[in-house]
Amino acid sequence: MSATILAFALVAGQIMLALAMVAASYRILRGPRAQDRVLGMDALYLNAMLLLLVFGIGSGTTLYFEAALAIGLLGFVSTVAMAKFLMRGEVIE
Repeated sequence: MSATILAFALVAGQIMLALAMVAASYRILRGPRAQDRVLGMDALYLNAMLLLLVFGIGSGTTLYFEAALAIGLLGFVSTVAMAKFLMRGEVIE
């Protein structure tokens, strides 16, 4: 019974995260301002990271967890760099 519930929860989580990624992609493409696009990109990488974690839970391999960690680190750095660029017009001082 619990394996069935886990499988259903994993599939439901994957579907919901995929829908959230579609919504974030829409915000990136149709955002009226650059700040909206940066927030859409931030939401997109976060949802991609969570989707990889759900895949890792389902498969039981550590490769997905390591990829999610790399996406999380690179996504945070890119969001900070874009925010700094929007604030000052330059990334490197």
